[in-house]
Amino acid sequence: MVTERRDLFDRNRQPTGKTIEAGKPIPAGSFICVVMIFIQNSRGDLLIQKRAKNKSFGGMYATTGGHPKSGQTSLEGAVTEIEEELGIKVNPDDLRLICARRIDAENVFSDIYYLKLDIELDELKLQAEEVESVYWFTLYRIREEYREGHFVPAHYEELTNALRYGVINVSKVAKY
Repeated sequence: MVTERRDLFDRNRQPTGKTIEAGKPIPAGSFICVVMIFIQNSRGDLLIQKRAKNKSFGGMYATTGGHPKSGQTSLEGAVTEIEEELGIKVNPDDLRLICARRIDAENVFSDIYYLKLDIELDELKLQAEEVESVYWFTLYRIREEYREGHFVPAHYEELTNALRYGVINVSKVAKY
């Protein structure tokens, strides 16, 4: 099995030309990219996945996401994560970058994407190593799962940021 690699960037998001093996500590002064995708249907619900038990935060709820592979752009990584985790191909033009920021404490560049998509859950082909199950959740349900300690904190934080800045339409769903 080939080990997945990730590109390393400097603090200004310039490629260093170096890579790191997935799961290894990020060298001091270097950063990797992570992507998170909020998928929302026409009803206003968000697609939430329950992480596989063997993963970090196993058994908890989260959004689709991961790390672009070495050589991929952030957008290409987001498209790949959707296809790998959910088994669906999406047009990159349908994804909208809603936030890109550097998180110094974690040595990551975090890119958050939004995708409007109506799909039946039984049409998805879940990647068993990553995803146990998927659901359409209202914002109210997400908030309750977070309060009960069942939602990955970083994913909840990014969602609340997206809501605060109005980049996710909440007109059809329960508000906070």
